[in-house]
Amino acid sequence: MLRQRILTALVLAPLALLGLFGLTGLPFALFTGAIVLIGAWEWANLAGFERQMPRFVFAASCAVAMLLLWLSGAVHQPWPLWLGMLGWLANLYWVVSYPQQHAQWQGRAVRLGMGLWVLLPCWIGFVQLRGDGAEWLLFVLLLVWVADIGAYFAGRAFGRRKLAIHVSPGKSWEGVYGGMVAVAVLALIFAQWQEEAGSNALWLMILALPVVLISVLGDLFESMLKRQRGLKDSSHLLPGHGGVLDRIDSLTAAIPLFVLLRPWLG
Repeated sequence: MLRQRILTALVLAPLALLGLFGLTGLPFALFTGAIVLIGAWEWANLAGFERQMPRFVFAASCAVAMLLLWLSGAVHQPWPLWLGMLGWLANLYWVVSYPQQHAQWQGRAVRLGMGLWVLLPCWIGFVQLRGDGAEWLLFVLLLVWVADIGAYFAGRAFGRRKLAIHVSPGKSWEGVYGGMVAVAVLALIFAQWQEEAGSNALWLMILALPVVLISVLGDLFESMLKRQRGLKDSSHLLPGHGGVLDRIDSLTAAIPLFVLLRPWLG
């Protein structure tokens, strides 16, 4: 398994970096859109559709929605991101209340709707963030990865209080705090690199913390759907890594919120 993980990472990492930081405009939108559409194909399975045809139909429907968002110019507007945030409030309620309230979202149509307000704002956030500059895209990617690494080590060393025992028994509040500390250090380093004034550095630290918290929610939300479906991974497309959703679950929540908060940094 470790060998598979390493080989997959060696192949995919250069392609991902080239696509994320070597492309702009429409090519970037197509590249990230393709990733999100693979996630949509996986999401249909989480929604309860095991057969390939309905899964491809859902992915195609998302592709049509993306095209309309692009042609209408809505891909550059904030309102789809705000709608996505309303969806994440519902996701938060369902994660916190799991498994007591799972009947509220058991319907396959509801779970497909979840996919729309999770995946489409994520894609829009990617497009808008890349338009603001590669450095901000780099920061939010590092933010999620550093938070995850900090949470892992802090949770291993100090984890006592379970965060969401019915959804993901391995996660702890101590891990969340460790991730927040790691991201605060990242924000200071990034501010120094960007030669930001002290006040902007402080704002960057403050605004990064809610992004960390919602990235944890993104991870927990996908874990909840997989647990309900009895799945370990969203798919087996990436040997040793599971599926695309397993790799971007935290980003689906973090990217839209960061894009909405970033104007506060000037």
